[in-house]
Amino acid sequence: MLADAVTAALRQSAHLVTRAASGDEADGMLSAGELDLVLLDLGLPKLDGFEVLRRLRERRNKVPVIVLTARDSPEDRVAGLDLGADDYLTKPFQLSELEARVRALIRRTHAIASSRIVHGPLVLDMAGRRLYCRDEPVELSARELAVVELLLLREGRVVTKQQIVDHLYGWEEASSSNAVEVFVYRLRKKLEPSGVDIKTVRGMGYLLERAST
Repeated sequence: MLADAVTAALRQSAHLVTRAASGDEADGMLSAGELDLVLLDLGLPKLDGFEVLRRLRERRNKVPVIVLTARDSPEDRVAGLDLGADDYLTKPFQLSELEARVRALIRRTHAIASSRIVHGPLVLDMAGRRLYCRDEPVELSARELAVVELLLLREGRVVTKQQIVDHLYGWEEASSSNAVEVFVYRLRKKLEPSGVDIKTVRGMGYLLERAST
């Protein structure tokens, strides 16, 4: 029930969510793909959450991890943080607080000081999950917003098609580079009035050039 509630709340805020029902499934997912953030319950079947976290950090994977658990003893907190957790939230918790911690960790990972990313006339409100162009909202689907967010977070760097696929799709969903091209095409049309262009770097991926100051 908690997983359902968290998943629904994050998807409502235009985050793309993949769920694992057990510790070994989570370990497999974390071994195979690139994620922006992990919400990790400690009481997982088949493989304990602490073991999932230990294996993750042993692979030198630096993805941010928020531990969600009913274990609120200082010893458990210390153990989780020492294993490499970035944050620790005990049950019960408010979904609004969880979402705020998610946004804060993503900002910290990308060295962003506030929840607003400004790129020329574009402003991405990470808290409100909306994109604005000259103060007017740009209507985007959840996946279009996710692509824009990824490009803005990596402004000035090439984002590969595979990185976009990993960002957009869970392991339970079929995906292809053709789908990425469709999303980029739609975004170019919607961003055209802003003068911001998503450039294709042949053989590599896409680039959102740094906005001129």
